[in-house]
Amino acid sequence: MLKFGSRRRWIKNAAAIVGCTSVLSEMKMAQAITPFDHKGPARLRLSLAAYSFRNYFKDIDHNRDQETKESKRIDMFGFIDYCAANGCEGAELTSYYFPKALTADYLLSVKRHAFLRGVTISGTAVGNTFTHSDPAKKANEIASVKKWVDWAAVLGAPHIRVFAGSPQKGQTIDQAKKVCIESLEECGQYAGAKGIFLGIENHGGIVANPNDLLEIVKAVQSPWVGINLDTANFHTTDVYADIAQCAPYAVNVQIKSEIHPKGQKKQDADFARLAQILRESKYQGFVVLEYEAQPDPYDAIPEILNKLRKQLNS
Repeated sequence: MLKFGSRRRWIKNAAAIVGCTSVLSEMKMAQAITPFDHKGPARLRLSLAAYSFRNYFKDIDHNRDQETKESKRIDMFGFIDYCAANGCEGAELTSYYFPKALTADYLLSVKRHAFLRGVTISGTAVGNTFTHSDPAKKANEIASVKKWVDWAAVLGAPHIRVFAGSPQKGQTIDQAKKVCIESLEECGQYAGAKGIFLGIENHGGIVANPNDLLEIVKAVQSPWVGINLDTANFHTTDVYADIAQCAPYAVNVQIKSEIHPKGQKKQDADFARLAQILRESKYQGFVVLEYEAQPDPYDAIPEILNKLRKQLNS
């Protein structure tokens, strides 16, 4: 049994702990990232992702999904030309399709080419895993993203799409989230110093649903980190509601021509509905077509761009 004095001290200490917890909770709420405060109406700017031609790039760092004719092979300069010819304001230059032996001179030549074609480089995208607890692996992923922040600064790309990842062996989901938040904060601080946004994509793993994605984004203490909102990557029962929930935190939007709700077959995306969601959130930025459907992109993309442009401009 506790003596009276010991008991009184115990109660006092317990109250202090509760008070500290309450303060920490309030601090966390006060520091949490809120939806971006866009002034004025939405501004929806059409861009096209290089990933749409993933099987056709001459420079590629992973296997193609299918064999392609040599005459249809493309490089980053040709892709920018394609964007210009099809009336795209922007071009998203996916990192996978740059030469492996990348140099600043090459990036500057791409930047110059885009400027002369009247095409804005809307951003780039990298492949990474931010859930590694192993110090060496974690450091390697962070270093890789930081390197692409440097390249993006040379290229003039204002945004980089990043991934979160999945729980690693022996990790709980909460542990994976914690590591991801730490990695995002470090990379966000580095990117922000160069004026570049990082957009974490809803790409399965620990961000497969909107609540987990928003939990991570809100916990990251950086005004340079937001969501790269991919309209096809929620496979939930109400895809459009989930997109609407995340849209206020978007720093980049990738639209695909299909969606795949839980328990249903793939279906055509409702571009009018997606455009309305973005308008209601007052999103101001690029809407990037990232084509993943089966028909040849050279045949399918022009028509999709025209349909999407009509909805974005209406």
